[in-house]
Amino acid sequence: MASNRVASRKKRMTGAASIAPGAKEHLSPERKGASQRRIENAEVARVLREVAELLEITGANPFRVRAYQTAARVIEELPEPVESLVRENPDRLTELPGIGADLAGKIAEIVRTGTLQVLEDLRREAPPGAVTFMRIRGIGPRRARLLSEKLGLRTLDDLERAAEGGLIRTLPGFGEKTERAILEELHAHRFEEQRVLRATAVQYADELVRYLQATPGAEKVEAAGSLRRCRETVGDLDIVATASKGAMLVERFTRYPGAAEVLARGSTRASIRLKSGLLVDLRVVPERSYGAALHYLTGSKAHNIAIRHRGQERGLKINEYGVYRGKRWIAGRTEHEVYEAVGLPWIPPELRENRGEIEAAERGELPKLVSLEEIRGDLQTHTTDSDGRDSLDAMAAAAETMGYEYLAVTDHSPAVRVAGGLDAAGFRRQWKRIDKLNASLRGLTLLKGVEVDIHADGTLDLDDRTLAGFDIVVASVHSHFDLPEKRQTERLLRAIRHPAVQIIGHPTGRMIGRRTAMVFDVDAVLAACAEEGVALEVNAQPQRLDLDDIMVRRAIEAGVQLVIGSDAHSTAELLFMRWGVDQARRGWATRRNVLNALPLKDLLRRLRPRS
Repeated sequence: MASNRVASRKKRMTGAASIAPGAKEHLSPERKGASQRRIENAEVARVLREVAELLEITGANPFRVRAYQTAARVIEELPEPVESLVRENPDRLTELPGIGADLAGKIAEIVRTGTLQVLEDLRREAPPGAVTFMRIRGIGPRRARLLSEKLGLRTLDDLERAAEGGLIRTLPGFGEKTERAILEELHAHRFEEQRVLRATAVQYADELVRYLQATPGAEKVEAAGSLRRCRETVGDLDIVATASKGAMLVERFTRYPGAAEVLARGSTRASIRLKSGLLVDLRVVPERSYGAALHYLTGSKAHNIAIRHRGQERGLKINEYGVYRGKRWIAGRTEHEVYEAVGLPWIPPELRENRGEIEAAERGELPKLVSLEEIRGDLQTHTTDSDGRDSLDAMAAAAETMGYEYLAVTDHSPAVRVAGGLDAAGFRRQWKRIDKLNASLRGLTLLKGVEVDIHADGTLDLDDRTLAGFDIVVASVHSHFDLPEKRQTERLLRAIRHPAVQIIGHPTGRMIGRRTAMVFDVDAVLAACAEEGVALEVNAQPQRLDLDDIMVRRAIEAGVQLVIGSDAHSTAELLFMRWGVDQARRGWATRRNVLNALPLKDLLRRLRPRS
């Protein structure tokens, strides 16, 4: 059984004429329509989400809006390509949660054509610019429509000028405070708007790499850049390749069916813009330069500068083509050769931010980073008993298939009304079903858990007697994110000191691009967690990744244990664990720092004792 679990853990790691720079070549309709690649799930989800947004703006039935929102999320988290599903067995679409025959037909239309007729119709009907305005936090469909119709605004630049000129406050339901908040959100949005979540970017990168690998003569093809360093958001994609016929690889790249336009093309490099808006650069290098190019294009810039400086101290020149002594090439086939040339062991991409990794490598103290195959179980998941989309039985079966040793079911407590949280009686009924399931499961133990809400005053959303009945208690903040620093700190400290609490879920409350982290005294919270034996979660939801990498490292240095939780709301989202592991790796986490890398018996012993 143990060997089977190891095999399952390993399996889930895989189950991803020249134009001058700056010039643009628009693709012909024939090239745009050439269906030689798979349409990514993220692209299908993007179309469905835009339909939902436009339906909101036009005042459509809320149930219809939610149907498209649900379909977008279901497709985005599918563990298999939706294009393959449509091609091989379209009837299976209706087996997906929340997708009936009508939506299944719409999804198939997107896969076939890349768009949706209903979307084109809604774009003509909706006020110009309204969907764009809804990207700004605090602007819902009603406000977006008002801004477009009453002020004639069309772009974010228009919106910014109107806010700076005091025009927005003149609209009903806005006011000076709202206008100021919109301006602040606009400035924050400017930074984030060109970046996409890594989990989304990976879909585009994996498909592009597969497409290029199918080119005759293609040898090595790999995504580099911030994607390879596992940064939570990605501004563009960098792909490094070697090929016996480099010009052919470049030509095939510029004919990628997912491209909207070619921005630049030469004999060994090219740039395209995908239909999603993501920019992609391809660099084809000689075999002997592959490692040097991969290192150079992976970055970060600060890390590369530090490595080049070490090279200069040794009389070496390092660039994307190799390591040179004078004019003589001496290394660069692999990244290991580049690092060896400057007296260092290979440094994992996740650490390459010039935050002490070079000094640690020099001392022989690089951490052995935690890996996905070392994760033994998941300590935050949800079922249809609260806001999950799969049943308790289905979640257990999926976890068992993945080779997990344990799975904590942590449905919400009553305060999270939108999640349909359970009360004490509801949890006791769930416990009986868990006991029954455990009697039939082989190799997996279901743990009775809860994600209990932390009230604004730091009290918990369930009574102590009920809390004492759980195996796992995750306490999380789901409201009042904007409390003053002192009150927010007191709130968290009170929850941490409650004897039932073992884990603080998504500790800062941030949502990437949508909600900033709560403001609290980080040092005080970390000290309390270390003193009380309370672990902090690295939440693996792609839009959370909370803790961030800096906070992960601070927690480790403060002696706080971590838990990586998928926060899965469906069986497919159990696979989000990979994003949490990547985030923990960026924060220098090893297996010793992560409680759910332990066998069940050791986990229960290391968790804060229940009282």
